[in-house]
Amino acid sequence: MLYAFLAVFAVLIVIADQITKYLTVANIPLHEIIPVWDGVFHLTYLRNTGMAFSLLEGGRWFFLVLTAAALALMVLAVVKKWIDHPVGLWSLAAIAGGAVGNLIDRVSLGYVIDMIEVEFIRFPVFNVADSFVVCGAIGLVIYTFFFDKPKKENADETDTGPIG
Repeated sequence: MLYAFLAVFAVLIVIADQITKYLTVANIPLHEIIPVWDGVFHLTYLRNTGMAFSLLEGGRWFFLVLTAAALALMVLAVVKKWIDHPVGLWSLAAIAGGAVGNLIDRVSLGYVIDMIEVEFIRFPVFNVADSFVVCGAIGLVIYTFFFDKPKKENADETDTGPIG
């Protein structure tokens, strides 16, 4: 049952991401700034062919292969039960939903639509998918440090080494 919720969660992320991108393209001219909360954030429609801070700009095929490999590794981690705790699974679902949202853009458009720009720090313009990838990655770090540890400690205790 949990896996069904995780799948629905990932699909909802993709839907929310694609709707916000559609609304951005339909309502904000390219490179225009729409104030939302003065001093906090505004909306700016950008087309990003790279990643944060325009790193690896024009690396469409690199990102397509990287995303496909990451998605395959996430599926393998779930199938092989490398990650089986809910914190890790929800984190993977968030990353997968965000990755698919941006993958859709890269496949169909050749770039990713970004629109959220924070004003109080220097940070790249991002989108809903990016937010879930980052939050999911933070969740995986939390999972690794706090929830995966007992499993590793138990494995260390039962490992008698080559002598036996």
